[in-house]
Amino acid sequence: MDPTSVGYIGLAVMFVLLFSGMPVGLVMGLVGFVGMVYLAGTDAGFAVLGTVPYRTWASYDFSVVPLFVLMGTFSFYAGISRDLYNAAYKWLGHLPGGLGMATVGACAVFSAVSGSSIACAATFGKVALPEMKRFNYDPALATGSVAAGGTLDIMIPPSVMMIVYAIITQQSIGKLFLAGFVPGALEALLYLATIYILCKRNPKLGPRGPATTLREKFASVKGIWVAILLFLLVIGGLYLGIFTPTEAGGIGAFGAFIFGLAQRRLGWHGFKESLIDTTKTTGMIFTILLGAIIFNYFLAVTRLPTELATFMSELNINRYLILAAFLVFYIILGAIMDEMAMVLLTVPILFPVIMSLGFDPIWFGIIIIMMCVLGMIAPPVGMIVYVISGVAPDIPMSTIYRGAFPFFLAAILLVVVLVAFPQIVLFLPNLMK
Repeated sequence: MDPTSVGYIGLAVMFVLLFSGMPVGLVMGLVGFVGMVYLAGTDAGFAVLGTVPYRTWASYDFSVVPLFVLMGTFSFYAGISRDLYNAAYKWLGHLPGGLGMATVGACAVFSAVSGSSIACAATFGKVALPEMKRFNYDPALATGSVAAGGTLDIMIPPSVMMIVYAIITQQSIGKLFLAGFVPGALEALLYLATIYILCKRNPKLGPRGPATTLREKFASVKGIWVAILLFLLVIGGLYLGIFTPTEAGGIGAFGAFIFGLAQRRLGWHGFKESLIDTTKTTGMIFTILLGAIIFNYFLAVTRLPTELATFMSELNINRYLILAAFLVFYIILGAIMDEMAMVLLTVPILFPVIMSLGFDPIWFGIIIIMMCVLGMIAPPVGMIVYVISGVAPDIPMSTIYRGAFPFFLAAILLVVVLVAFPQIVLFLPNLMK
């Protein structure tokens, strides 16, 4: 049997095992190892199995992941999230659906100091849902707002998903961070507009909160200066070339730690929980990453990505039709698979195809991140929906999915805009030194 056919069989077996409920990292690693043994022999298979774990976990490049996750956990336990919500509440709470808009706005700013969408959604679910319940918000709109706000974390830099994409495609992490800034801001504005339109049409969905004075509004801004300063420090340093992405993660984490201590908000308990949460999240990411790298060795031997790229480039079809087919595939895959696993599984296969079609790799990375956004709130395995269900167990998951659907449509609209106007993504990275 030729190697390419073995590659297709390996993909089919992998999806069968995934649907059986096996852990994603284990499935990719197992299929990759067995495929390597079949194609290259037992010695080659065990050589990959013996060297990949050390090379992955000891890699300096991958050390950027736990550092940005640690920055987010320190920021959470230092109370930055509550300060952000209070400030957004003062400025937006009096508008139709104002508490939902405040949630999205606070999530957008918190995303600038956090690398985990799950942590963002869980944090603001605990802070915002009780307030929206107190003002008799529709449960679907309330939970949908938190779900939408949580997805901003993987688009607004620093984003762990962007880091992983950059490493596996050998792109600049700094350029990806800059590329995500404008689309992330547009995503937040679209979500705010969605809430405003829904509540303007039906005020009962999201009653107005209490009005605040101008003095109260400006006083609330004092609580968010830490988040803004950390963001400017990390992104500004990357843009100016003062430090590398790994150094930026370390400086961001250290900055969040110092600010938490200086404001006497980060005690021993918060410090310990920050380390535990970071370890759990990093362990999950690295396990999936390890399996994906082993699987990618197998794909390289099969030459499946190269054959697929050659086949696609020779088709007499408009490249945007091929891209549209890929995006529909991502929507389906995102509805049944974890987003990190989806990126690590598909990008090594599809990236050569995208390059052969002449698309920009940085732009494609942002499009992939947007497809992850869709997957995080799409049934039946929208990860953030499960997180919110855990925070608000009294609200049925069907209600949460119903509330997230308008934001799902808004995200699709943004994908269409970014495909039609790629310079929205690329003009900031092109300015980078």
